[in-house]
Amino acid sequence: MPGKNLFNQLGKSCLLPFILLALIFGNTVSGWSQQDGVGLGVILGEPTGVSFKTWLGKNHAIDAAAAWSFGREDALHLHADYLIHNYSLLKFDNNTIPLYYGVGGRLKFEDNSRFGMRFPVGITFFIREAPIDLFLEIVPILNLAPDTDFDMNAAIGARYYF
Repeated sequence: MPGKNLFNQLGKSCLLPFILLALIFGNTVSGWSQQDGVGLGVILGEPTGVSFKTWLGKNHAIDAAAAWSFGREDALHLHADYLIHNYSLLKFDNNTIPLYYGVGGRLKFEDNSRFGMRFPVGITFFIREAPIDLFLEIVPILNLAPDTDFDMNAAIGARYYF
């Protein structure tokens, strides 16, 4: 399957730059400037496209994406998630790296268009003194229509906050 090979290649090739960026910008902020405003950026992997995030409070946010899916069939992918951030689980070099998890929905427009529930789990790196975050997420999906089955998304991304 060409889509699966592309997904594996993207996952492997995107992980190293993400780790390098996290190490370079490893000083997470104490002021959390990214928790205000609206973040707009890119999501790379499965799917690949435009990412959006808005904070509802210190620990709660909504994210969404309009992207292209390279899975079994190339397809437009739209999703939105409600996220909860936990700041106490991961610490690296005196920096807090929030773990997030949540629930959302996905529409995938292909020959047999699908609707499913998303269950994202990821980590976020806030870049010190810059309104930018980097994220890495894995997302199990329970497809509900037209068939019930399981799927998986994984991606890295970055957002700039206005």
